[in-house]
Amino acid sequence: MSAERPTLPPVRLPAEAELARDALAAPLLVRAVRLARWAGPGTRVGAGGELAETQLPEAAEHLGLPADEDGAALASEAWRLAVDTGLVDVTDPADAGDAGDSPSGDGGTAESAEGTATQGESLALLTGGSPADVLSVWLDGLEAAFADATAPVFDDFADLVGEDGSLDLSALDWDPEAEAEFLEGVLGNLYVLTLSEGGPGDGPVPLPALAASMIVPDDMGEPTDDILEQVSEAMMRLDDQFRVLEPIGIVEYHPVDETLMFEEGDASAAPVGDEDDVSRYGMVRLTPLGLYGIRSRMLEAGVDAPAIGDLTEKDAAALLDGIAYYPEAAAQAEIGLWIAGEGHGDAVATAADLLAAARGDDEGAPLRRLHCQQALALTGPGAEPALRAVLGDPELGGLARVWLAEHGATDVPPPPQSMVFWLAVDTLAAQLDADGEMAELQGLVEGLVGRDGDFFDQIWRVDHPATAEVLDAMGRLHGDKKTAKEARKAAFKARSRAGS
Repeated sequence: MSAERPTLPPVRLPAEAELARDALAAPLLVRAVRLARWAGPGTRVGAGGELAETQLPEAAEHLGLPADEDGAALASEAWRLAVDTGLVDVTDPADAGDAGDSPSGDGGTAESAEGTATQGESLALLTGGSPADVLSVWLDGLEAAFADATAPVFDDFADLVGEDGSLDLSALDWDPEAEAEFLEGVLGNLYVLTLSEGGPGDGPVPLPALAASMIVPDDMGEPTDDILEQVSEAMMRLDDQFRVLEPIGIVEYHPVDETLMFEEGDASAAPVGDEDDVSRYGMVRLTPLGLYGIRSRMLEAGVDAPAIGDLTEKDAAALLDGIAYYPEAAAQAEIGLWIAGEGHGDAVATAADLLAAARGDDEGAPLRRLHCQQALALTGPGAEPALRAVLGDPELGGLARVWLAEHGATDVPPPPQSMVFWLAVDTLAAQLDADGEMAELQGLVEGLVGRDGDFFDQIWRVDHPATAEVLDAMGRLHGDKKTAKEARKAAFKARSRAGS
């Protein structure tokens, strides 16, 4: 049975200790920690745990923020994070009122009382806990920042208060589920773009491209004016949201140039090809901490989001199946960690385990053998006895000879012709399963055919489950029409032989 293709590319994350250091350096968490340490018996909070308005100037001053509305807003944001992550514990204002602790001195009521705040248990985790403890607190902070990023924006709070004094969210054009789903989708696309082969890697992604990935249908040619307008609106939403998310440390964000609004009336389709102009429309890059955070959210949602190192403690069979559809660099990294892991110090035993896991005639076996060859290349010359032990094995003898030749071994018996052709079929089957590059496959096919003028008369007889499929592919890939026709005829013979 062929291994399942992973939903997402594998991510290589820094060590937990490094991620924890990044988390502790996130500007919003830094401010939240400072306010948590500042909180004391005299700190007053409102009904929702928010810092009392009279305390905001002092909180802003403690954080070194300007004594204006912006400073108060940043202090309030940091306080909310401190509450949401358990860095501070707040006392319910109703309890404070019952205790006669009303600021008015009249015994207090739930409506008029203010609560108090004390340092919470999470604060100790950040100073004395493990890296995992720190990251757990930071993930709570990411959740809170995500909620803030998807919250509605309104100009006048009073417009949302109903006649009975309650908050009337129906007055807003806001669907919380749709807003959260949109931002989750954007972050997911950014995650995939960052990790995909040929993607930006550590480089930034233009905001127009990210917005278009959510709006423009895959099968659409030239976007319509309506689609472009939707992309423009999505960019503006994302510009606001990334400004909120950046202080928690998941992205580095170069915001949309506000002068564009005055130049063009909106931030519609960015010019293509001019890097300076494109950057004016916003550029965003996921940080290593961002990759960790988004992956954590995906795993919690049940998404298959592999990471390099996941297979280190698995057996050889799980390794070869697990890396089946990894990009080459990721597969090599996973193999290297696996071989360097505990229990793989004996090169002979390690090679024997890999060879045993590579056996089989199921659909995924050719790809397992291809990755087995990659893994064996890292075992070192000490593995030679294990390779010599399988020289007579019809499935493994060919790859064993390749390894021995590469390591300069002598006295290796030449392979029988049947084994040469079997290895050719197996190699092509693996490359086809791995969706190899077309030019590379074409070169492999033409190279194999060119070595032997009697190639097709021999290969259709190979007792391999993928023989007919491989010959069909040869017929599609070979540049010479006459040779391609021979391949198709050989495929027909292979199927007839298999059915007889």
